[in-house]
Amino acid sequence: MYALASQYSEIGTVRETFFFNQLRNNYKVLSSAKADFTVEDTTFEVGGRQKTQKQIESMKNAYIVKDNIEFGYQNIVPLWAFGLNY
Repeated sequence: MYALASQYSEIGTVRETFFFNQLRNNYKVLSSAKADFTVEDTTFEVGGRQKTQKQIESMKNAYIVKDNIEFGYQNIVPLWAFGLNY
């Protein structure tokens, strides 16, 4: 993305594209009505370090995928960990 349009590459789009790209080879990744993605029966909301639970708080089997964190906890997973799926 940065090679084609570096000044127009928004960080949110880069995060979501990375997440999608890492999972699409092994899973069917769909858009979600309430979050960013649905993978099988699991919902994912992708964001930065400050992303809150508010968007998925009423959902079961939902996770926050955060950029710029080292470790996950409860239903929060670091974005970098999805790079290990490829």
